[in-house]
Amino acid sequence: MKKIDILSRLKNAGVIAVVRGKTSEEALNACHAIIKGGLTGIELTFTVPQADQVIKELLATYQEQEEIVIGAGTVLDAVTARLAILAGAEYIVSPCFDKETAELCNLYQVPYLPGCMTIDEIKTALKSGVDIVKLFPGSAFGPSIVSAFKAPMPQVNIMPTGGVSLENMQDWFDAGVVTVGVGGNLLAPAATGDFEKVTEVAKQYAAKMKEIAG
Repeated sequence: MKKIDILSRLKNAGVIAVVRGKTSEEALNACHAIIKGGLTGIELTFTVPQADQVIKELLATYQEQEEIVIGAGTVLDAVTARLAILAGAEYIVSPCFDKETAELCNLYQVPYLPGCMTIDEIKTALKSGVDIVKLFPGSAFGPSIVSAFKAPMPQVNIMPTGGVSLENMQDWFDAGVVTVGVGGNLLAPAATGDFEKVTEVAKQYAAKMKEIAG
C-alpha cells in the first residue's frame, strides 16, 4: 500500500515544487520557504550538491506532517535512484525514461515519474509500471497536447513540468492532468537569497491550487 499512499499524496499536493540550487543550503532554505507558503510537494533535484543529505534533513524535519511528500528529481540512472531511495525519497522523477530505474522503483514500491514526449515513450513507461508520466518540457507543447495523448491512452496520468505558471495552471488541470511540476518563477528569488519572496509566490500557487480543486 506504500506506493498507493504516495501517489495519493502527490495528487493531493497538486503542485510539485521542482527545487534546484547552487548549494545544498540554498536548496534546503528554498524547500522550507515553499512549505511555509503552503505547498506540500517537493522534488529535490540531484543537480543540488549533496542532494541525498538534503532529502534526509527534509524528511527528518517534516516527518510529522503526513501531507508533505518529498521526492528526488533529475535522477538519470538506477544507481542514483537507489541512493535517493536509501535517503528516504518517496518518489523518483527523471527527465527521460530509464528501464533499470523503473524496475528498481517497482522493487521498492516507490513511484517513478519519467519524462516522456511521445506516445511511444508513454506506452513504454506504462508497460514498465509507471503510474504518472512527466510531460517534459511542458513548454514545448502546452495544455492542448494532453487531450491528444489521452485520446489513444485515456488511462495515462500526466504531470507537466516546465512551462506551468499561475496563469495557465487552470488550463492544464482542465485538460486532465493529475498534478503539475513548477520551478522557474517559484524558485527564481532563491538565487538571490530572497526566501521570503519564495514563500510569497508559493502562497500564490497554493491559493490557485485550492481554487482549482474547488
